[in-house]
Amino acid sequence: MPHAVRHEPVIAVLLPCYNEELTIGEVVRRFRETLPSAAIYVYDNNSKDLTALKARAGGAIVVREPRQGKGNVVRRMFADIDADIYVMADGDGTYAPEDAPLLINILQTERSDMVVGTRRGVTDDAGRNGHAFGNRVFNRLYKGLFGTDFTDIFSGYRVFSRRFVKSFPAVSGGFEIETEMSVHASQLKLPVSEMALDYGRRPEGSSSKLSTFRDGARILWMFAMLVKETQPLRFFGTFALFFLAASIGLMIPVLVEFAETGLVPRMPTWVLSIGMLLLSMLAMMTGFILDSVSRGRAEQKRIFYLSISSGRAERVASGQAQPKSEPGKAPRAA
Repeated sequence: MPHAVRHEPVIAVLLPCYNEELTIGEVVRRFRETLPSAAIYVYDNNSKDLTALKARAGGAIVVREPRQGKGNVVRRMFADIDADIYVMADGDGTYAPEDAPLLINILQTERSDMVVGTRRGVTDDAGRNGHAFGNRVFNRLYKGLFGTDFTDIFSGYRVFSRRFVKSFPAVSGGFEIETEMSVHASQLKLPVSEMALDYGRRPEGSSSKLSTFRDGARILWMFAMLVKETQPLRFFGTFALFFLAASIGLMIPVLVEFAETGLVPRMPTWVLSIGMLLLSMLAMMTGFILDSVSRGRAEQKRIFYLSISSGRAERVASGQAQPKSEPGKAPRAA
């Protein structure tokens, strides 16, 4: 009986870049050595140096994305590229390409849709104490708002299944795209995994594109918008409680005075307290209505996610299931 042909997964390496001429050539070369059959894509985001030339010389497929911002680049990459497994990293050399097979191995053996390479030594990144502090604050805030699925929501080293990539809306425009990815996985309760990896330093002459305060403010705004979209009852309920507390605080003295004298001399305060009470009721009703809408949207996203074939059933049916790997042992690159 002839054996069925084994179909290895198609792997695509995605490298969003902006002014990374000092590092991108070496990053592409190391990914080609580590994953020799993978297609390497470099999306140049309006670089003003030789990033595109160095990437093309290293053997990468270079595409230009004119809309500035990492989120815009990721949205374009996810829309353009068809593969079974997607490896996304940065072009600055802080993530080791040699770790990619380990992340792919976890994706396959644990049947995850996203594997995040959490960063060891992130606080050593060129002494950016502001970034390290922001990482700690936002990771704790994420756990309080969205759950404990992730310990490093800002890591740019991730491996995705086709299902994740083609069901991810990618509405962010900048560095907050990683936060949106994490919330998308948490909202749909997708299987995710993490693996701690060493985080390197940039070479001399290469600088980070992050701004501690500007990008921190954008990420904080993104948190608020994602809570509004995915947890509207919590979002509007917070405003409802605030208005209710203000209404009661203004109302009690007026009621006490009315009980003692039978008069309401502070009519403007009474009117304001009633207005606050109405705002509280309006905010709560808005939260209840939008919560139903949000649940419906989440169900639609889940149904669309399930409509995308994972490719695993076909391999199992053909007797081509991936063998279980020993812990820490990477699979053979496709």
